[in-house]
Amino acid sequence: MLCLRQVCLFTLRHCQARTLSNDLLLSQINSCTHEDEVFSLIGRNKARLSEKHVGSALNVLWQLQKKRPLPLRTSNYIKNHSQFLTLHILAENKVEHMENEVVVDTLYSILRLNVEDHDSLAGALVTEAWKRLERLSLPALSKFALCLYKQHMHFSPLIGKIAHIVDMKLDSIQDIRILSVLMISISDVISQSFRDRLLQKAEQLLGAEDEVRFNYAKRIALFLQNVKLTYHPLLEKCNKIFLKSACHLDIHNISLIFGLYEQLGFDNAEFRLVAKQLLSESIDDYNDPETFTKLFFTLGPMAGPKVRERLLVTAVSMAEGFSSHQVLVMLKTMQKMKCRNSHLLQKMVSILHRHLDNYHVLQLVKLTQYLVLLRCHNLELFDKLKKLLFGFLKSSVIPADIAAIIRVMAMLPSSQVEEIIINKATAVLPQCRLPHLNCIATALVKWNHYEQLHWQNTSELCAKLLQKLNDCGFQRLQKANNLDLLLEELTYVNGEWFEEVLCEETMATCQRLIDQVTWANVLQFSFLLIKTNRRCVLLLDRIASVTVQNIDKIHPFEIYFILYLFSILNYDPPANEEFFENCIQHLISNLSCFETHHLVLLGHVLAVAGYFPPILIKMIFNVSFLSKLDTQLEVLSDTSKQKVHSCLMKLNRAVCLECPELHIPWFHERYCQHVLFKGSRRINSLRQHVHRMLAEILGGSHYTRISVLTPYYYEIDFECILDKNKRPLSYMAQNILLDDLEGIHLRYDIKDARRKALPPGAQRIALEFLDPKAFSKDSCHMKGESAVKKRHLEMLGYRVIQIPHFEWNSMVLSTKDAQLEYLKKHLYETQ
Repeated sequence: MLCLRQVCLFTLRHCQARTLSNDLLLSQINSCTHEDEVFSLIGRNKARLSEKHVGSALNVLWQLQKKRPLPLRTSNYIKNHSQFLTLHILAENKVEHMENEVVVDTLYSILRLNVEDHDSLAGALVTEAWKRLERLSLPALSKFALCLYKQHMHFSPLIGKIAHIVDMKLDSIQDIRILSVLMISISDVISQSFRDRLLQKAEQLLGAEDEVRFNYAKRIALFLQNVKLTYHPLLEKCNKIFLKSACHLDIHNISLIFGLYEQLGFDNAEFRLVAKQLLSESIDDYNDPETFTKLFFTLGPMAGPKVRERLLVTAVSMAEGFSSHQVLVMLKTMQKMKCRNSHLLQKMVSILHRHLDNYHVLQLVKLTQYLVLLRCHNLELFDKLKKLLFGFLKSSVIPADIAAIIRVMAMLPSSQVEEIIINKATAVLPQCRLPHLNCIATALVKWNHYEQLHWQNTSELCAKLLQKLNDCGFQRLQKANNLDLLLEELTYVNGEWFEEVLCEETMATCQRLIDQVTWANVLQFSFLLIKTNRRCVLLLDRIASVTVQNIDKIHPFEIYFILYLFSILNYDPPANEEFFENCIQHLISNLSCFETHHLVLLGHVLAVAGYFPPILIKMIFNVSFLSKLDTQLEVLSDTSKQKVHSCLMKLNRAVCLECPELHIPWFHERYCQHVLFKGSRRINSLRQHVHRMLAEILGGSHYTRISVLTPYYYEIDFECILDKNKRPLSYMAQNILLDDLEGIHLRYDIKDARRKALPPGAQRIALEFLDPKAFSKDSCHMKGESAVKKRHLEMLGYRVIQIPHFEWNSMVLSTKDAQLEYLKKHLYETQ
């Protein structure tokens, strides 16, 4: 019995020690549920491991990590394990014998296990995959491209070769997962035409599949960020996928999408509402600095008063744990929220001192800008920032960095222009693009305005620098031969220097390049004309022509901005009816592309131009629509809310006056009163002066009213009434209601009985002074809003006299007698 027991034990030990067969070993590796099991198998079978075993082992190690939440992953434990070193050496020795997919999978696995980018195995695998590039399948090619992207090889010749292969095989790609990975990976080395082909393919595949995974749409949005293109059709499809994938919307993904949308200039109120609800329900879960910072960034700007206060209190208590990057995000969000919480700002400032040395130059520029805009008054901190910025300025050779530093230094309190700044700017001017020149010019203008050019020699140097800067700007415009590149530069150019120095030359350059205006760049071109506020007939006609000819290629949201340009400038192109009718038809066919608040803005733009599509008007003035609008306005910025409210009121007024047959009620009485009470109604010196002259002409102050509120809440500068014989009527004698100038609280309405009927033949006269804002730049042509006001006042029974600033301020009217005569002529002229 004892002998039999010994034989059994010997047999058992022999079986356990026996090396597993190759097929069984591969199966055992793939069945492991813990890293230690993998390492145990490797340790017992070193001599028999093939390249397939090694690749599978590394892949299993990554798959086991992938299943765990980020905080619970043990990459360091794996990398430091002795058997991982064994796998590393074996893999490096067997690279040439691996199959194509195994090479790529192994590279992907070790990179996800966080080995160093310069790791010898990673290098060997990249080299081997490069040799086999043409033979890689599309899935393997996309994974290899992603590996290179993760290694920051964005501009590598190898990425260029992959882009060439993708270009050749694009038509055969039918998997959005493969395409999205490739698009991200090659985004830095593609041409504009190739980019457009990729976008078309992505749009096709996103529309072809019923279920598109969240990550694929996220990659498409990242690609658009990489190529700096706001392509609405694709972004809208991605946004719909995000909305359908609420289960994936954790704080990390929400903050990522918000960041992408912010950089792309895209917004969606519906996504904001979903994100707000999800984050508000789980606000207590974000109790560490990383997730709280992301919560503050996303929820803060759209939070209600209670949630906002709660976020600010938590931020104060958590501030000590913020990293340098998190402090930057917090300050950026506070600035966006227009947060004036002094306690939180002081807390941020107190911890900033220990983080200042961690910021690179552009982060330091942004930090300084946020602090200034938040009205920080910590002079010690600003002194440190100034020293750091000066250090970067002295050492930097990059034009963009130098320009950004100079611009932000001018924002610092008690900042003075110094010779080193002038010398550095002068040296870099020839290398500067228009946005960089604009930054330097903005700083010089700011210093000049605040009279901080204290020293005569510095002032002279500044004057010379500004002249050189102007010359560089002119030269860059005159040498421009590509409209797309020019529009890209001009996107970031604005302010006094552009308006006063570059604007005219910019218009000349645009006219020279007018043949390059196409449907693809007509939106950017329209943005430029909106910014310049110039009524250039040649350019406007080109925009109208390109739009009509390519109406089906232009996204409806882009059509809105094109119409906005023509509406605000009050310009009718040669084929005006055809232009507006084509645009309106295209818009009406695609109203689903617009969010509720965008439809309000669209309705207002069309109303200014004199168009009231019944479908759109009835859609907007509907109870369910207005209810949805109220909900969406909750997550928009205060500026956007004010704009939408104002446009809805103006649209309501226009519809009531111009389309009574639609039977839309006037429901903005309270809103208008609220705006009036909040606003300042001081009577300036010009109005007082003109009021005295009108009283002199008419025979007394009781014949005229100043700062008058009309039905539907138009405010006019002066009102008087002349009878059929052109004699003034006294307001007191006619018992006509007078306003209280200190606080208008009376209810006005088109049917208000208190607005007494005039005697037969009498006429109300509205006299309006038009300042430069009422006209396009360097033009006598009145803009849209002023033209609409005139039209509406005439509908309300007024004879409207509009006095342009350039007439009233001319030399001809430089004396009181001339001004009196001018007013008499307009008051008593025969209609």
